[in-house]
Amino acid sequence: MSGILYLIPIALLLGLIGLAAFLWALKSGQYDDLDGAAQRILFDDEDEPK
Repeated sequence: MSGILYLIPIALLLGLIGLAAFLWALKSGQYDDLDGAAQRILFDDEDEPK
């Protein structure tokens, strides 16, 4: 029973850290261009050395 007293606050703290990291990623623009990377990998670069 005493283990629960340690595990619940640790779980809540880890959840809050994860939520803060997700909100930071949203605010910094990590999810703005979801299709750009998928399309960039399909097309060759146009400035190839000759």
